[in-house]
Amino acid sequence: MAKELEKKAKKESYGADSIQVLEGLDPVRKRPGMYIGSTGTDGLHHLIWEIFDNSRDEAMGGHANHIEVALLPGNKIRVVDNGRGIPVGIHSKTKVSALETILTVLHAGGKFGGDDSGYKVSGGLHGVGSSVVNALSIFMKAEVHQDGQVWTQEYSQGKPKFKVKAVGKTKARGTVITFEPDLEIFKDIKFNFERVVSRLREQAYLAKKLKVVVIDARDYAGKINLDNEMYMYDLGYEVPSETFYFEGGLVSMVRSMNLQYKKVQDKIFYVDKDLGDINVEVALQYVDDMSSRIVPFANHIYTMEGGMHLTGFKTALTRLINNYNKEKKILKDGETFDGSDVLEGLTAVVTVKMPEIQFEGQTKAKLGSPEARGAVEQIFGEAFGMFLEENPDEAKAIIQKAVLALRARKAAKAAKDSILRKGALEGFTLPGKLSDCQSKNSEDSEIFIVEGDSAGGTAKQGRDKKTQAILPLKGKPLNTERARLDKMIGNEEIKSIVIALGTSIGETFDLSKIRYHKIVIATDADVDGAHIRTLLLTLFYRYLRQVIDAGYLYIAQPPLYKLKKGKEVGYAFSDTERDQIIKQMGGVMATADDSTEEGDEEAEETDTKAKSKKVGKVFTQRYKGLGEMNAEELWETTMDPARRILKQVTIDDALDADKTFDMLMGTDVSLRKSFIQNNAKMVELDI
Repeated sequence: MAKELEKKAKKESYGADSIQVLEGLDPVRKRPGMYIGSTGTDGLHHLIWEIFDNSRDEAMGGHANHIEVALLPGNKIRVVDNGRGIPVGIHSKTKVSALETILTVLHAGGKFGGDDSGYKVSGGLHGVGSSVVNALSIFMKAEVHQDGQVWTQEYSQGKPKFKVKAVGKTKARGTVITFEPDLEIFKDIKFNFERVVSRLREQAYLAKKLKVVVIDARDYAGKINLDNEMYMYDLGYEVPSETFYFEGGLVSMVRSMNLQYKKVQDKIFYVDKDLGDINVEVALQYVDDMSSRIVPFANHIYTMEGGMHLTGFKTALTRLINNYNKEKKILKDGETFDGSDVLEGLTAVVTVKMPEIQFEGQTKAKLGSPEARGAVEQIFGEAFGMFLEENPDEAKAIIQKAVLALRARKAAKAAKDSILRKGALEGFTLPGKLSDCQSKNSEDSEIFIVEGDSAGGTAKQGRDKKTQAILPLKGKPLNTERARLDKMIGNEEIKSIVIALGTSIGETFDLSKIRYHKIVIATDADVDGAHIRTLLLTLFYRYLRQVIDAGYLYIAQPPLYKLKKGKEVGYAFSDTERDQIIKQMGGVMATADDSTEEGDEEAEETDTKAKSKKVGKVFTQRYKGLGEMNAEELWETTMDPARRILKQVTIDDALDADKTFDMLMGTDVSLRKSFIQNNAKMVELDI
């Protein structure tokens, strides 16, 4: 394979003048969010994706078949590929090495070349990826193995430390990029190994026969010397690692996504075909489930919000199923399937690869290239139509699944109309138990969904009435993982939440009508509270997903302890923080036999349900529920915008999130039991 790659590289010349320069690098450090989305956790990990994408582009062009990503000590990331190696010759316009040009000049890369020497297909930030990562790193080192020679250059905050120079001989070929993010840009540098593994596993599915190795060597400081090595996987260190290689590509991905489901359609449909210079690849399979899982990609970039390729896919699918129905006369005259009917139970991966690609927004969440729609609609439409004709048993099963979805949709609509009509006649525009805020501006308004009347009453007393609404829940809400819309709307707790939000639900959902831009789930810190929180998260993920995507959903973080010494009061969110505060207050942990010297202080704690005890001269109070706090305590710790801690709910990996919700809240008991057994040791229980 290595010899074949070398022959391909020689045939398709990739030299210094294949790199085109558009503009300088100065804006990146001033406005990093414009280039990587944010300077938080998402933006930090985006640095890895950008460097990996460049190596993956080499593989997409047929020049590489092995990529390794390693998390190293000292916040360093190392990405290696066995591609052609970044050109090191002098660029005709910049008069410096092409390697330096690519890594220090914005919009410089092999993705702009007009001939066959550059990338025909690319997923990077339109050529800005490598230079942006360099600009936002306190350290970067590039090492190129090319034509028997090793070339290198180092940088800091985007500026080269020395000119590109040869440092030795090599039998390998490829590029090694090592970088360390700058603490001036990223205040908290903590890479998540599981997140990196999840993202790169996905990429390995998309690139047939590409080997991707992910290594976590952060705990091996002082033990690893990589000065003369390209890869770590064969150095003999038993470091945590994951290796991915999928012969089946998208078919393997769909099969993996559907492992826990009963199959409606045994044979996985697959097509991989070109229309002009656009490649379309689709794999799909129907299963016995009410949700759909459609994962779209454009040039290997996951387009979370879909776009033209997904529109083309859905249009073709709905048309084909309806055409098949007309031919076989399955439905009554005049009845047709709509988009939701044909999507129920569908698992699909839709990818397009094209040379000129347009995304809506810098973070590439939605594909805007209109030609992608036509290409997907034509290629998928022709291939899936043939699949239905050639596989009558599979076609019949798919149609029957759509028929069930249509019947359920009509029943749900009738039930929903009846329930909403009844509510309107009774005059309940908003739930009676909702204590709404005074503000009518949704951007300033927030709603706390709290567990139980006790916590609800306390929250109502402690809130800021101008901007904070309170909605108490009675009992546990319905598990919406396997519930249809009519049953959901008939549940009082779910109905109250939906009406309070103002967005409606299902096909009539409208995010623009939302009444609060902060929706805060506030439950107790016990098993029941965790269960209610999971039930609510399932509702939002399955039926109100756009609320999460818009960044409106949060989880409250009330403290576990209140600590008091005289008039000095502190709150701790963990045992470790509790011990630190006790130390700061000058106290020591007391035994149960310690007597109290300040009976009046101890008496002040008796108005709560929580247990108190003396720790030296510091009293600790363990909260187990929001109802154990008085209104002032709840405001100070959980509701005051100036002091509270809220966790924003995000979906980093939709595939993993989908699997987790199905496993925890679905009908397969064996999967849930296995999950509990594997994770039992991580649970903290109050007994």
